[in-house]
Amino acid sequence: MRWKGVHHVEFSVLDYDESIKFFDKMFGWLGYKSFWTLDIDYRSTYYMARYPFFHSYIGIQPAKTGGKLHHADHATGIHHIALWARSRQEIDDFHEFFLLKNKVVVTDAPAEYPTYTPGYYAVFFDDPMTGIHFELAHTPSIPSVSSFRRWLRVLKQIWKKHPEWEKPPWKEAMRSLPSKTDQN
Repeated sequence: MRWKGVHHVEFSVLDYDESIKFFDKMFGWLGYKSFWTLDIDYRSTYYMARYPFFHSYIGIQPAKTGGKLHHADHATGIHHIALWARSRQEIDDFHEFFLLKNKVVVTDAPAEYPTYTPGYYAVFFDDPMTGIHFELAHTPSIPSVSSFRRWLRVLKQIWKKHPEWEKPPWKEAMRSLPSKTDQN
């Protein structure tokens, strides 16, 4: 089983300098570290949560073509990227003291999303220059009993609407992937 997720992701932005100003403020507020390529071979600025032992990072590069993104269009490409939050409180503080203070477009205010997983809590917003859709999300290591019950209640309600499902949604949703040996 893998214990790390995405290694890194890179975004091409419309106004590199203005975007870097915004991302410096945003990632700085969240406690990230940053480095850049010094324009050796290419231009990119990176943000990581666990320096120097990071396990994933986000890169920002200048775009050569394209226009502002609109996540609601569901066009080809990345729909949004979710960043880890330490707690619900960090999300609430980020919403109030960073997003609202900086007049960043918030598409979904902080809320619990019981259909995702027990205790899942997030805020969604768009970067002002390029329109990249972000989410700051917290998933507790050990969910509370009440959040687990909410999750079960919501999924059971959804299950009632799908008589074609033979198993409950938390089992019906699981998919088998071909292993290395299956692909030989």
